[in-house]
Amino acid sequence: MKNKKMNIIIGVLVLALVGWMIKGTFTQPGVEDLKSGFKEVARYRNDNNTGPIQYVFAVTMKDTLSTDMVTYGNFKPHHKGGNTKVYFFMEGTKVPTTVTGGKQNFLPEFNESWVMLYEKSAMGNVSLTKNPNLQP
Repeated sequence: MKNKKMNIIIGVLVLALVGWMIKGTFTQPGVEDLKSGFKEVARYRNDNNTGPIQYVFAVTMKDTLSTDMVTYGNFKPHHKGGNTKVYFFMEGTKVPTTVTGGKQNFLPEFNESWVMLYEKSAMGNVSLTKNPNLQP
């Protein structure tokens, strides 16, 4: 009888632990929880799986909270030895519908439009750079 009670208690504890882990899995914060209203417009990933993998994203936003931009960039994929760039544009401005890899990631006509650039380097260093072409 004592052994049966112990098995029931252990079973209930295991079920409670599994339920707590499942709840934690499905309630993780995501991009939808950020307040700046991000919307991905364009993305690029190079086809080279043997060398450095490069990701480039063009994203529109409603607000310029730099902490939200870093958090959004951290949600984007990144590979060891690769590079991830996220260009942030204000909603309602000119935004490229296609982006490419390399040094210049979109047509020069959009250089005046982007507000911030999130970049995660091959070593995992994160930087947030303001567009030097913007008028103060």
